[in-house]
Amino acid sequence: MDRRWFWLGSTLVLIAYFSMDYWFVDLSTIVTFTIILTLFSLIGVGIYDIFQKRYNILRIYPIIGHLRYILLAIRPQIRAYFIESDQDGRPFSREDRFSVYSRAEKANDTVPFGTQRDVNKPGFSSIHHSLRPVVTSETESRIIVGNEQCKKPYSASRINISAMSFGAISKNAVRALNRGAKIGRFAHNTGEGGLSSYHLIEGGDIIWQIGTGYFGCRTKDGNFDANQFKNKSKNKAVKMIEIKLSQGAKPSHGGILPAEKVTKEIAEIRGIPMGKDCVSPPAHTAFSTPKGLLQFVKEVRDLSGGKPTGFKLCIGDKCEFMAIVKAMLETQIYPDFITVDGAEGGTGAAPMEFADFIGLPLNEGLPFVHSVLKGAGLRKHIRIIASGKIISGFDIITKLALGADMCNSARGMMFSLGCVQSRRCHLNTCPTGVATQKPSRMYALDVDNKAPRVANFHDAIIKAMLDILGASGLTKIKDLKPWHVYYRTGVAEVQTYSELYTFMKEGQLLGDDKDIPDEFKTIWKKSSANCFTT
Repeated sequence: MDRRWFWLGSTLVLIAYFSMDYWFVDLSTIVTFTIILTLFSLIGVGIYDIFQKRYNILRIYPIIGHLRYILLAIRPQIRAYFIESDQDGRPFSREDRFSVYSRAEKANDTVPFGTQRDVNKPGFSSIHHSLRPVVTSETESRIIVGNEQCKKPYSASRINISAMSFGAISKNAVRALNRGAKIGRFAHNTGEGGLSSYHLIEGGDIIWQIGTGYFGCRTKDGNFDANQFKNKSKNKAVKMIEIKLSQGAKPSHGGILPAEKVTKEIAEIRGIPMGKDCVSPPAHTAFSTPKGLLQFVKEVRDLSGGKPTGFKLCIGDKCEFMAIVKAMLETQIYPDFITVDGAEGGTGAAPMEFADFIGLPLNEGLPFVHSVLKGAGLRKHIRIIASGKIISGFDIITKLALGADMCNSARGMMFSLGCVQSRRCHLNTCPTGVATQKPSRMYALDVDNKAPRVANFHDAIIKAMLDILGASGLTKIKDLKPWHVYYRTGVAEVQTYSELYTFMKEGQLLGDDKDIPDEFKTIWKKSSANCFTT
């Protein structure tokens, strides 16, 4: 219930109570009147239930049938607070969420008595340790993004804030995230909703994402506006540009902002009408071929003054990514980075079928991208960013072992703001003020209090990443390899990542066909730099 109605009702009750003597009405009369009014109300509800046609249950069980809908409404809370174990809960377990809360608050994040995870269960991952552990330098917590075609390389943290648009999250959340990024010296991805004043007011580093709707750099007919982009991208806070091709939670489907969350301010920022769902086109209009994509990368990089520019995608048809790689070889245009999103990635709103059944998980898409780039001799030009359910130092380590250079986290950063995984992001009724546009609800999120928590969480998982690396006896992240991580495939069987996935050697795709692994050979042959389709 909205707080305003609560306070209004409370005020009216108090006024009625204290004015009883003035109106010569005693308490028993009020109680009697209230009971009669309640009975008549219930009778009216019961009659309405019998004759309404929308709900079958209420036609047979008037009044009492409403209990079912009340219980359904609070079912997620009942499960979260009373039924779920520390390891239950989707998409993040209670243990995962509370580890973020502890680290965000700089509270004790150690665990007693031993692990609660089933280490013999298939799917369990671990990393080998060394009898000669070392202390890994903090210099390994950063990496330079920008190849020889980039004029303004950026020193990035190994973990940054993943794409979340203003609209999907509140202005208070945007400001808290950005101030946290400034405190912790890491970057904040705008999401496809455009570069708003709330992304800039706190002074944190920005990765400006350009989606298929071109929000923030959009012509009236919805195409890319080069002049708008050029003027805005020169802002000193903008450090990198990311072209969004697809998103893990809804690949090959445009972004969705429900009409309930399209405020006047957001409509003006995006250049869209109010009162309608904002659904981005599924594909870009600025290009339609692999070569066209790379020409667009070059155009955007040049317009921004030479800032690191790359693209984001979830791997689906592997032939299409190989087509992009072939286009790189033919055009000699290299993106500065590629963000690989997993199908397990988060979103504010997505069709159920897209969220559940489309796209490759990160642990399959990531090694494929790394291996193809290496096989084509291009890996040295391009950084790889991994995105999808990354909330711990171990998560970062596993993605680095599979070929990533750095990672992005969205929901982990939301937890640090106080998100409780109520899963109401699409309803505009977020109880913590994170994913809502209602002023009465976003009031819950205090920027001054939450911004340091974002930085604390970032610092804690970077420290955990370095500690794990040192425990493995490694001083450099470049020495972390797929064979350092174990994955249990059966009760009595464990394999390393190097055994689970195929990794090509440098330039292997450019040599003799017989040297190309079978799983890559056919799709490499049929891929073309001139088209995405095969």
